[in-house]
Amino acid sequence: MDQLNQQNSSTTSPGMRVAAFSVHIFTALGAGIALIALLEAVREHWAAMFGWLGVALIVDAVDGPLARRLDVVRLQPNWSGDALDLVVDFVTYVFVPAYALIASGLLLPLAAPLLGVGITVSGALYFADRRMKSADNHFRGFPGLWNMAAFYLFLLHLPPALASLAVIVLIVSTFVPFYVLHPIRVVRLRWFTLTLIAVWVVLVIITLAKDFDVGMPVTIGLCAIAI
Repeated sequence: MDQLNQQNSSTTSPGMRVAAFSVHIFTALGAGIALIALLEAVREHWAAMFGWLGVALIVDAVDGPLARRLDVVRLQPNWSGDALDLVVDFVTYVFVPAYALIASGLLLPLAAPLLGVGITVSGALYFADRRMKSADNHFRGFPGLWNMAAFYLFLLHLPPALASLAVIVLIVSTFVPFYVLHPIRVVRLRWFTLTLIAVWVVLVIITLAKDFDVGMPVTIGLCAIAI
């Protein structure tokens, strides 16, 4: 046993521990990005807000593979990457988009604050649900992707009553046991999913660069990929 402990300590250098902890810092950076996005939302710079939320998405996509590659769980056992990830995801996926939907005027004025509360409460409950992912990495129920929902509501600019109804449907769908594809972790047809994501990213960049003033082909393309 002593020899095993010596071998483990000899293969774990201070530099490896620092590198492992840097992944946690990288993940936590998403919270700072969320704050910048919120500041842009307060100024009603909606395209900039979504741009920063997009940066947060990149951080969220990269930190997991980095953590596994650098063996963060073993090298930094006192820090929970899962808990940190959920905290950051809540502010970037739920809280900032909820504020944007309330402040933008896209929803019915009287209903907007209540719908915002519904978004944040349902999102918090979803991230605490141990059944949120199936064994094959599908999401169970609407996966709290309010950043995406908000983006499409800004894109389509539906009448407030219809937009409010859409938000209600998504809030309820959080607790409905249907399954939603995880675009990265589901292995089946991953090449096709990643191709669609690449096209979607290009269309989103075009949309944000034009401050949502895009033609019907871009709108149709974004909606078709979402479906």
